[in-house]
Amino acid sequence: MSSHEPTRARVIPLRPVPTAKEPLWRDVVGDVLRRERLAQRRTLKDVSDAARISMPYLSELERGRKEASSEVLAAAARALGLGLADLLALAHGEIVRLTAAGARTATAGAAAPRARLTSHQGEARLRLAA
Repeated sequence: MSSHEPTRARVIPLRPVPTAKEPLWRDVVGDVLRRERLAQRRTLKDVSDAARISMPYLSELERGRKEASSEVLAAAARALGLGLADLLALAHGEIVRLTAAGARTATAGAAAPRARLTSHQGEARLRLAA
């Protein structure tokens, strides 16, 4: 190596390169609960009374501040006319959508439409939301 050649330093990053952040289950379930409640034009009080859980607790669930037990999730789902499996399927779909959206590049295009399962008087309907 001649004395006129510059030496090259190897740069080692201090932090790992950020990757797409996985959504938290409590946030996704809360979003689904709130979206379904609002789609039905129902109040927190109405749904919390039907589910027999406190209104502040339901609010905390919807905001992703609390992790609910399966019993509480089932009660909230029933109060919205859904089964626990419906709630979990909606949350799963949302996680898939969010994960896929995080993995896409900015030039990949618009987000995929969301499926929404709602039920009215025992009849389940699957709708695509824009």
